[in-house]
Amino acid sequence: MAELTEDEKKVVETMKSLGATREEKIKDADMIAKTAMMPKGKASNVILSLVSKRVLKRIAREKAAGYYLVESMLQ
Repeated sequence: MAELTEDEKKVVETMKSLGATREEKIKDADMIAKTAMMPKGKASNVILSLVSKRVLKRIAREKAAGYYLVESMLQ
């Protein structure tokens, strides 16, 4: 598992607190940014980084993509 930056750790903890741990519980970037108290642009960049590190999974939807934590991050 790749090392996470402080911002990445903050987003992971936010995802856990939101319960975004399964595909049925996905959250969009707006919700993640607001809950993490982070500007949306910064949150979006962190989310993309976490997707590339396979920490978050992206689900394409009609309006906004949704994200959830992969199981290995739930321990």
